[in-house]
Amino acid sequence: MNLNAISDNLRRIQDRIRAAAARAGRPADAVRLVAVTKTVGMAEIRELHRLGVREMAENRVELAVPKVLEAPEDIVWHLIGPLQTRKAPEVAAHCACFDALDRVKAAEALQKRCEEQNRILRVLVEVNVSGEESKHGFTPATFAAQWDTLRGFDRLRIEGLMTMAPFGAPETTLRQCFSGLKRLADAHGLPEVSMGMTDDFETAIEEGSTQVRVGRALFEGV
Repeated sequence: MNLNAISDNLRRIQDRIRAAAARAGRPADAVRLVAVTKTVGMAEIRELHRLGVREMAENRVELAVPKVLEAPEDIVWHLIGPLQTRKAPEVAAHCACFDALDRVKAAEALQKRCEEQNRILRVLVEVNVSGEESKHGFTPATFAAQWDTLRGFDRLRIEGLMTMAPFGAPETTLRQCFSGLKRLADAHGLPEVSMGMTDDFETAIEEGSTQVRVGRALFEGV
């Protein structure tokens, strides 16, 4: 295991984030890095923490919980995968943020469990801007129609929206997807726009992303 690679990779990613923000006329600190740790273990997580990374993400709650319990307490943990409603108690108990709210039924389950545990959960609503059948999430139209219902869940602090662009899409398609989510968030007064991963985060930042989720580029060569 070559943990030194994480430091080098992180520095390159941070440089790219700063450069993309500068191109868009935005300050670098307007964009947060969320490290996706689903493919690595505690050694890599502790090294990221040592290097100053404080937001990390997993996509399956059953794999996230052991890491959350063992990791430094000041890490803010995001769940970025779709929710099986029967696992809502674990999400409410162990995650600070749920970044993939894709249907009202999931909101109802999380609201109930947060009430039972006296918790507030930070939430991003997933919107399928690209319209791909393989992706989860509200369409822009169904999100707008359900907005009043969603913001009525008082245990869910809806901070913004999230989307994933089509894999390998041309730049024009990426920009249409990302700019569409940004417009939707702005129209509803939502400050957080989570979009952009290893292959497209610079384009996402140029289109207004406030949060990029990067895993593979962080752990190359480890």
